[in-house]
Amino acid sequence: MKTWSETLEPTDFTATYKIERLIHEESSEFQHILLFENVLMGRVLTLDGVVQTTEKDEFFYHEMIVHVPILAHGKARRVLVLGGGDGGAVEEVFKHQTVEHATLGDIDRTVIDLSKRYLSAISGQAFEDPRLNLVIADGRHFVAESDDHYDVIIVDSPDPIGVGAALFTSAFYADCKRCLAPGGVLVTQNGVPFTQMLELRDSMTSLTSLFADARCYVTHVPSYIGGPMTLGWASNDRALWRTPLVTLTSRFRKSAIATRYYTPAVHQAAFAVPRYIEELITAR
Repeated sequence: MKTWSETLEPTDFTATYKIERLIHEESSEFQHILLFENVLMGRVLTLDGVVQTTEKDEFFYHEMIVHVPILAHGKARRVLVLGGGDGGAVEEVFKHQTVEHATLGDIDRTVIDLSKRYLSAISGQAFEDPRLNLVIADGRHFVAESDDHYDVIIVDSPDPIGVGAALFTSAFYADCKRCLAPGGVLVTQNGVPFTQMLELRDSMTSLTSLFADARCYVTHVPSYIGGPMTLGWASNDRALWRTPLVTLTSRFRKSAIATRYYTPAVHQAAFAVPRYIEELITAR
């Protein structure tokens, strides 16, 4: 049986998957794409040698990157998702009936086409939802040129290598800020800080310089090796991250959303980050 390995910094730290069945492999215009089946994780999507999502644990990630900002905001009508060609994030967005419109911008149509064909367990019916505006575009250029405003912007990007690197710059974050509606919130994928320290530190430095409030919260995704991963949070509303538990609980109940990871209590607790992450951020 063939195997596939992912190696993150430090380079002697590796996760290996047995490939039960190879589904698809190609190099698109932008990146190397591999899709295979693993007995434990189900279908696994990798881009440029890094796991992006798996059928087994995608909900750890997608629920937290979506429901935390939308339920904290409380009145999100327009949502922008950049990256996220697997459809998992917009699938969670559309569980909120209060969302009237969502734009999904991804640079690689091949990823979207493969996700539609092979990853419907993750995307559900998101690509057919009439509220979706699907744009094939570089996220950096999209926000730089957009005149639209969004209540929530979710940067569901790959790691800052290859095409994903542009989605971790101060200029990109500044354009995201310009595209936020008053009271809006930006959430970003910021990697596993135990092994990707610079990714979080550099993002927090940029976000802190641009927003009245910038911080991170944590989730746990088994297929993202190296421990808890961080999601960046930035808003000019300093109180938004501290939305009271009673308010979150009320909004969650009214939404009638079924979740497997997210709860209002987990939402609040996620902002209590471990000491090593605090030290990493304050050392910037």
